[in-house]
Amino acid sequence: MSLTNCRFYEEKFPEVDSYVMVNVKQIAEMGAYVKLLEYDNIDGMILLSELSRRRIRSIQKLIRIGRNEVVIVLRVDKEKGYIDLSKRRVSPEDVTKCEERYNKSKAVHSIMRHVAEATQTPLETLYSQIGWPLDRKYGHSHDAFKIAITNPDVWNETEFPSEAVRKELMDYIGKKLTPHPTKVRADVEVTCFGYDGIDAVKEALRTAEEQNTPENQIKVKLVAPPLYVLTSQCLDKQIGIKMLEEAIKRIESKIKEVGGGCITKMAPKAVTEHDDAALQELMDKRERENMQVSGDESQSESDEGVPE
Repeated sequence: MSLTNCRFYEEKFPEVDSYVMVNVKQIAEMGAYVKLLEYDNIDGMILLSELSRRRIRSIQKLIRIGRNEVVIVLRVDKEKGYIDLSKRRVSPEDVTKCEERYNKSKAVHSIMRHVAEATQTPLETLYSQIGWPLDRKYGHSHDAFKIAITNPDVWNETEFPSEAVRKELMDYIGKKLTPHPTKVRADVEVTCFGYDGIDAVKEALRTAEEQNTPENQIKVKLVAPPLYVLTSQCLDKQIGIKMLEEAIKRIESKIKEVGGGCITKMAPKAVTEHDDAALQELMDKRERENMQVSGDESQSESDEGVPE
């Protein structure tokens, strides 16, 4: 038994009509030779007639060496080890489902390989005693691992090969699968040209933070009047987006009471570090422009953030 090599699933061969992820190794006259990534790289072949529904002008445009492809299993000869596959019979929906399953299985495989190496336990032993029984019970061991972070009852029927395996697996799952907060952001322009316009804008922006809880908090930052940024960090992206949408409604309602307006420049969405860097660059640029315009004058009230 190998320490680091093993198929992802209990069955040694895929079922006919199942979708599998393959890596293209060679293109020949008859079709493409591939390796089935989820089945310990056993060989398969996509026949030329099964590459595309359209007339094939160039195989290279349809399939490339080194690329991963989702295909459907047409025939399996377990004795000879022949597996015939089709790319043309796969729909975009099938691709999405197969990719989701493959990514989950790959994450589980990465965890299992780490535990195998750390505890010197054959990979197939870990799968047969831990992974595959959890697949049967929970649909996918990845789902079971995520539940186990907060509910140790998942392990009640698991017979670990050793105490070292149990400890290493639990520690590593905690590190790899504990959800990380997602940052969500929205950009709004808030204006009020009345006599107390500046105070009215500040009052309206304060309503965004009215319903903050220790777990979910919205923060308001000034970019440059009248542009403001609303941000929140939370484990559930959808909850964060909904919170910002409701906060924008509160701002709109409050500022309209005094004849002002609120325009959403960027609807609430999850943002990346790149988005944060671009925002910071914009804020720095506006700050430099303000300093050049104001010279030695003191900063006006409207250039400050929302006071406590």
